[in-house]
Amino acid sequence: MKTAIHWFRRDLRLTDNTALAAAAEAGEQVVPVYVVSEWKKAHRWTGAPRQTFLCGSLASLDGNLRSIGSQLVVREGDAVAELVKLAKETQAEAIYTNRDPDPHGRATEEKLAAALAAEGRMLRTFKDAAVHEQDEVKTGEGGNFRVFTPYSKAWAKLEKPPFGARLKKLSTPEGIKSAPLPMPEHWGLTTFTGGIEPGEKAARARLQKFLAGPIHRYGGTRDLMGEDGTSRLSQDLRHGLLSPREAYERAKQASEESDADGRNSVWKYIAELVWREFYFQILWHYPEVLEHEFNPKYRGMEWDQDEAKYRAWCEGRTGFPIVDAAMRQLNETGYMHNRSRMIAAMFLTKDLHLDWRMGEKYFMQQLIDGEIASNNGGWQWSAGTGADAAPYFRIQNPWSQTKRYDADGKYIKQWVPELRDVPAKDLLEPPADGKPLAKGYPLPMVDHGAERDETLRRFKVVA
Repeated sequence: MKTAIHWFRRDLRLTDNTALAAAAEAGEQVVPVYVVSEWKKAHRWTGAPRQTFLCGSLASLDGNLRSIGSQLVVREGDAVAELVKLAKETQAEAIYTNRDPDPHGRATEEKLAAALAAEGRMLRTFKDAAVHEQDEVKTGEGGNFRVFTPYSKAWAKLEKPPFGARLKKLSTPEGIKSAPLPMPEHWGLTTFTGGIEPGEKAARARLQKFLAGPIHRYGGTRDLMGEDGTSRLSQDLRHGLLSPREAYERAKQASEESDADGRNSVWKYIAELVWREFYFQILWHYPEVLEHEFNPKYRGMEWDQDEAKYRAWCEGRTGFPIVDAAMRQLNETGYMHNRSRMIAAMFLTKDLHLDWRMGEKYFMQQLIDGEIASNNGGWQWSAGTGADAAPYFRIQNPWSQTKRYDADGKYIKQWVPELRDVPAKDLLEPPADGKPLAKGYPLPMVDHGAERDETLRRFKVVA
């Protein structure tokens, strides 16, 4: 065809971009476009940290496109209306895009396909956000998995698609109207980077750094909150600055170059990629999880609605040092360590008995990665209502979690400055003398043992 459009969404890269490569092969010219939405209307699902990271990644993408002879076209408003209008302006025969795994993106794709068909044009969608999509990993009877371990075994048996090369040239028609690249000021935001550089080049540097060393120690360091032992690639996979196929293949290559312990560590990391896709397929097949408990028998659960307790949790003022460190890390950087996410989520739901949807929303508004499926899956797992073979009676003790994963207080002291002069051993259990650990720091707001018993009582009522 003479002209094709590539619609960028969660694939802001030139390397191994399935739909972009297909558009470049099919069209003599390709119009790369990003449609800026009025994100505040969807404030439950995003917030300032992710939007500012997005702005930086779009600027990087535009620079990369210019380096191969193209440039990013920006439109603002309703995606369907703006894309149909652009197709008419450029006389494009088809729009190419990578499939979105969440229900919001799917609904937009369906509307766009119908609108384009009415104009005699096509929408072509491609697998890109996952190594294996929702309908590829099935039970022996052809059903959908509801538990991770059997899903992961079936996932591992499937042949993996290779990852593609970087696009080196793209011809784009001249004279196409474009809005300016969005800047944080576009939404009245102050610049927020959280120390994570946006863009494909920065993402690739993070991948290389992880592969060069940390991935070989991942099994032993991934839960140590004060150490640099994780990949820090979650926002890159969320925004498509890296492809999951390349992340998987590069990790697999690293396992082949490692000793036995290193190989085990690498495969623990790969398991995290599989968890991501497990939650994708849960959300795809059971979209009701965004509003309701995944396990139907817990949809009658009693949740409290205590605004004062919720604000204390949000602001990191619970009196539980590990929980407060986690929340302050999130608020200051737009990132939270994975172990911290579990601890903070279980504390909200099983110590404070607050609705998991409150925490899910807060995380989505604060996280730079903010993957809807993973965030929902993680919150429901922590709350005891999700896809877990051992659900509600899994209750983490914040004090014992501190002993296991931050015994020297490194993480706590980094994010809770009031506690920097407190001996590490005093951070491992509630104050024995009933006094605050430091001036200006609150006492524990609840007794974990008592609240654990209350959680078990509430679940038994509906179990």
